[in-house]
Amino acid sequence: MTDSGLAPLPAPDRPDSAARLRDALLAASFTADGLLDLLGPAAYAALARSETVPALRATRGDSPLETLVRLFLLQQPVPHARVADVLPVEDALEAGWLTRVGGDEVAAAVDVRPYGGPGGEDWFIVSDLGCAVGGAGGIGRHDERVVLGVGGASTTLAGITVRTPVTSALDLGTGSGIQALHAAQHATRVTATDLNPRALHITALTLALSGAPAADLREGSLFEPVRSDETFDLIVSNPPFVISPRARLTYRDGGMGGDDLCRSLVQEAGERLNEGGFAQFLANWQHVAGEDWQDRLRSWVPRGCDAWIVQREVQDVTQYAELWLRDAGDHRGDPAEYQARYDAWLDEFEARKVRAVGFGWITLRRTGSADPVVTVEEWPHPVEQPLGETIRAHFDRLDYLRAHDDAALLDSHFRLAAEVVQEQVGLPGAEDPEHVVLRQHRGVRRATKVDTVGAGFAGVCDGTLSAGRILDAIAQLVGEDPVLLRDRTPAQIRLLVEQGFLEPVG
Repeated sequence: MTDSGLAPLPAPDRPDSAARLRDALLAASFTADGLLDLLGPAAYAALARSETVPALRATRGDSPLETLVRLFLLQQPVPHARVADVLPVEDALEAGWLTRVGGDEVAAAVDVRPYGGPGGEDWFIVSDLGCAVGGAGGIGRHDERVVLGVGGASTTLAGITVRTPVTSALDLGTGSGIQALHAAQHATRVTATDLNPRALHITALTLALSGAPAADLREGSLFEPVRSDETFDLIVSNPPFVISPRARLTYRDGGMGGDDLCRSLVQEAGERLNEGGFAQFLANWQHVAGEDWQDRLRSWVPRGCDAWIVQREVQDVTQYAELWLRDAGDHRGDPAEYQARYDAWLDEFEARKVRAVGFGWITLRRTGSADPVVTVEEWPHPVEQPLGETIRAHFDRLDYLRAHDDAALLDSHFRLAAEVVQEQVGLPGAEDPEHVVLRQHRGVRRATKVDTVGAGFAGVCDGTLSAGRILDAIAQLVGEDPVLLRDRTPAQIRLLVEQGFLEPVG
């Protein structure tokens, strides 16, 4: 494939060449672990920031691994003879992975970055030259078809995705193919779409070079290439969610007004899910003057779906505009042009009465319940990735709570979740604390306030006594009417179960 203005890509229909190249890369320890050992933590971390000088200094030798790092990660021409000692160089040249430059040197046609899979797999993510790191890195490339590699958003989505075995998975806006690569490990059939045909080409390369099964690749925007009768067990998307004045860069700008792309993506996902299936997205949403942002997001959730929406970050409109202007490298260009583009962003936000922009995760689960549960919350604090199992368990607990009224809840047995601690906040020397907080040290690492009854209840939950019997014992201890305590406590128990502090036993 040849794109005007962009480098030609390797042939996607040469799996034999990709397999031979993969074998050579692995033989030279061109892996995530091998890179860390060679470069050291500082230079390795600098690569994730698109800073190459430390890695250049660390690869001044002539070992096979140093040769491959300079060739595929640092995009440095390397003598043909030196590459021939490491790779099947003529085969790689014929297939288009390498190109001839100068008299006797070769260069990489694409960026190839080692990526460690969740089970210790050695994978490789292909992207356009100089674009291995996705996100706001100031790539300085203005061609709208450029395909980025793995950034923080990509790994975040991969980490939060529920990884149960499924028959069918759909990756919308596949980009370099990282989500399709993950899905191929637990889905029998993977479909990937992208508006950019170059991205589909690169996804095919990522899958082939990583030794993964090929995906069904379809050109088009989001759900457009999907037949109306097709449904899936898993849908994932790291969409072009940036709220911008116009669709300038395909990899990030959705081309719809405001946050309409994210809204339509979420709303359309419901009818594309099989019963019990999950749809998981990263998204931006507007904080509009006079409107509750949580209500805005609740209105996006399609009928028949439970939802868990977590706002991870909020930026005012000036911060947001600056972030994405830098992402495009505009801060390096003509100051007058930069100012004009900055003004255009602020004009757009002003016209829509947008005061800030939120970023976070949206998870839907198709449910047969007539009473879906929609949870919208803010949690900007550190979490423990991967969170896929934590998210799956959250929806399992919703099913449990739906199936248990208050009487059944009081007859149930619970266990305090692992690594939950209690914190008491109050003045030194005070007899009673002002606040009691339960805090998780795993998963989302939530913290929630409880009263003394809630703290005492959680502390003795070891699965042996029913909730009702524990409350009766607490009532006797504190001198409270046990009937009144049974009436007012189930709501607190439900919250502790929903948030994962208490686990049902049996």
